[in-house]
Amino acid sequence: MVFRYPHSYVINVVADDRPGIVAAVSNAIEQLGGNIDACSQTVLAGYFTLIMIVSFPEKLDAALIAGRIERADTSGRGYDVVVRPTIPPDQFVPRPECDRFVITAFGKDQPGIVRRFSEYLAGKDINIVDLYGDHSGDEFVLIGQLEIPKYWDIRMLQADLEQMGQELGFTVKLQHENIFVATNQLRLYGTPPGQTSHASHRRDFIHD
Repeated sequence: MVFRYPHSYVINVVADDRPGIVAAVSNAIEQLGGNIDACSQTVLAGYFTLIMIVSFPEKLDAALIAGRIERADTSGRGYDVVVRPTIPPDQFVPRPECDRFVITAFGKDQPGIVRRFSEYLAGKDINIVDLYGDHSGDEFVLIGQLEIPKYWDIRMLQADLEQMGQELGFTVKLQHENIFVATNQLRLYGTPPGQTSHASHRRDFIHD
């Protein structure tokens, strides 16, 4: 990823959800002379979370950035803010060539569901890019976007995941991202080519 300015930071903001948080945080970044290079935001069970990659022309103390964002809240309810410098590109561990897949799993809610699936994926060096879990009555729905190294046999992974699902009483599917998008008839308004709308994934899957 190429940043606009030479000094870049990862910023995470958590708060109880309400209108205006993104506006307040982005305004604080702008006042510091920064540029938002990338961001992702979601709301879960009434809680707001935002992660941003922000770059600045000059090096700034992480505590200064966090303090400016915290003071941007005018509601009195507060933000929890964590700021850290990004990892230099030469320190990233190279990943093998991957394809993107979507895992969907649903069944009766019970402890340990997320742990079981995530431990299996980690053991195969499969990276979870996006993960969503929610209740629907007594059912628990889990949807994950995965980066699977191309050296894996997808049929073997599917068989392993189905076997794990049977042990847990869950139905599990592993689909290439393009197939998942096509079969779920997602509405990807405004989504750049080659990318997908994860929120659409979740809504379509849960309500079908």
